[in-house]
Amino acid sequence: MRPLLGLDLGEKTIGVAISDTLWSVATPLETIRRRKFTLDAERLLAIAGNREVGGLVLGLPRNMDGSEGPRCQSTRAFARNLSRLTDLPIGFWDERLSTVAAERALLEADTTRKRRAEVIDHVAAAYILQGVLDRMRNMRPAER
Repeated sequence: MRPLLGLDLGEKTIGVAISDTLWSVATPLETIRRRKFTLDAERLLAIAGNREVGGLVLGLPRNMDGSEGPRCQSTRAFARNLSRLTDLPIGFWDERLSTVAAERALLEADTTRKRRAEVIDHVAAAYILQGVLDRMRNMRPAER
């Protein structure tokens, strides 16, 4: 099995996390400062190639009531455009409260405000990816 990349797409940054090859642990990797789609995609695909990933999981920022707003549409458009540049499978994971959970974990670790600002996006990406990994691990073989 090949690792998966988890992405937390923001307006200004993209948080990136990677799984291990056994799909059990997600690790924060880096935060990409967004510029324009072609440069962002180029960086993501370089990471994917260097890390020999098997697929991408994008956090889908649904509203608290489960509906999809403009941020979801933007994420789906990003995935559509990215899928034109790669054969890697691209999936989505409901990311509601992922940044809140990441922030809480960083606060519990007594991380400084400055450090939290630097790492929050890729920690949120790890939280998103870990949700996928946990769900896959808890599926019965017939569901996979």
